Amino acid sequence: MSKKLFIDSSLFLREQTGSVEFQISHLTSRVLKLTDHLKFHSKDYSSQRGLWKILGKRKRLLTYLSQTNLTNYENLINKLSIRKLKIR
Repeated sequence: MSKKLFIDSSLFLREQTGSVEFQISHLTSRVLKLTDHLKFHSKDYSSQRGLWKILGKRKRLLTYLSQTNLTNYENLINKLSIRKLKIR
């Protein structure tokens, strides 16, 4: 496995659990867990659907963060090592 399975929880304080950055990092850790699960259970379609829903929610939160605070967005993208959003 090339990426860390768990995102370091010390990136954000416990008081910031409602922040967009924390939510995105939490969703990213769930995505990593589910993709690892789907490598072994490729026909688990309910987990695939859950993964798609998580990815959609993370995408919406990333869009919101990029529109409101671009510096935090770029810092978070670099910390989590995920791709930037496509600009239409």
